[in-house]
Amino acid sequence: MERTILHLDMDAFFASVEQRDAPELRGKPVIIGGSAESRGVVSTCSYEARKYGVRSAMPTAQAKRLCPDGIFLFPDMKKYALVSRQMFSILERYTPLIEKLSVDEAFLDVTGSRRLFGDGVTIAARLKREIREELGLAASVGVAYNKFLAKLGSDLEKPDGLVVLTPDNFAARIHHLPVTRLWGVGAKSAEQLLRLGLKTIGDVAQMDLKRMRIHLGDFADHLYLLARGLDERPVETEREAKSVGHETTFAEDVRDVPFLEATLLGQAEKVARRLRRAGVEGRTVTLKLRYAPFRTITRSHTLPVPTSLEIVIYDTVKSLLAKCALTTGDAIRLIGVSVSGLVKEGEAVEHTQQLSLFETSAPLAAAPDPKQQELSRTMDKLRDKFGEKILTRARLINRNDE
Repeated sequence: MERTILHLDMDAFFASVEQRDAPELRGKPVIIGGSAESRGVVSTCSYEARKYGVRSAMPTAQAKRLCPDGIFLFPDMKKYALVSRQMFSILERYTPLIEKLSVDEAFLDVTGSRRLFGDGVTIAARLKREIREELGLAASVGVAYNKFLAKLGSDLEKPDGLVVLTPDNFAARIHHLPVTRLWGVGAKSAEQLLRLGLKTIGDVAQMDLKRMRIHLGDFADHLYLLARGLDERPVETEREAKSVGHETTFAEDVRDVPFLEATLLGQAEKVARRLRRAGVEGRTVTLKLRYAPFRTITRSHTLPVPTSLEIVIYDTVKSLLAKCALTTGDAIRLIGVSVSGLVKEGEAVEHTQQLSLFETSAPLAAAPDPKQQELSRTMDKLRDKFGEKILTRARLINRNDE
């Protein structure tokens, strides 16, 4: 039986929520990401702002130059999360097979729902109507027989679009699009495809696959199948996290290394607590630094033993920061910590590697300290019962804190 897959994407989600709640913002260029005078980055913007060339991930200062009359707002993540939960509760009325991609975007497999609710187009129209009536927001939906085409369809007629791609019409609708619309094609791979004379999805669909394998390897097969409308991936209702992280963007550039270290300590605690809540441990600790203006680097260290302890994560990331050898002239705009290489807690195989006699990070390679583990568990229980601020490290208390 041919599958029916929907891809639903809310239109300019954060900005639309703000326009919904403040009628004076409707029809005006709204830009979410903070003050135009700050070091912020555009999270999203209304379609009125997009006409000026404003895009997500653009520095707010650049957005201000492109759209001088733009209305800049700080994001209200608690409000957006609430609306997201309301939106997903509407989706769950039609199928349990939902793959959440972000707070405002999801795949739905409605193959088994057609007998109850009608075909994919009918279900898509009902979702759009209920989201508009109950939440006051617009969504775009792509309806197709696989994930790739459904996602592509949801973007073809934004905002408030509903596009159906079938085996009979998909070529006419997508073959004229640039190769960058194929999953996995970025700027560098697009340049390589262009050198091979492949400019559009249609060009890829007609390419000599054997010849392309010489230049692209297995990537050629991936592109060839997508261009011909073939994608067998299922809708995954549970997506395992590949990493757990936390990062902070400063309102002003920071040159104070002790302040950066204190920030890392707070982030390490948050990451470690999330790891323990998820029942996982991680092996690779990564430091992320963004210098002014917008030069980003990452530095990683892989531990012999996976961990979910904040002290191990902090010691590791602090060591990585020290290796960056920051000077008084280095201005830091963002700093972050993440832990990857996740495994279920307690499932890690004991390492057998012998440390070098000259290893300088032996404490990080040792087996987990039972006392530290028990301390972390106790702190988790207290915070679960009394709130996150019941226990705070002295180093993280500001003088103005109550």
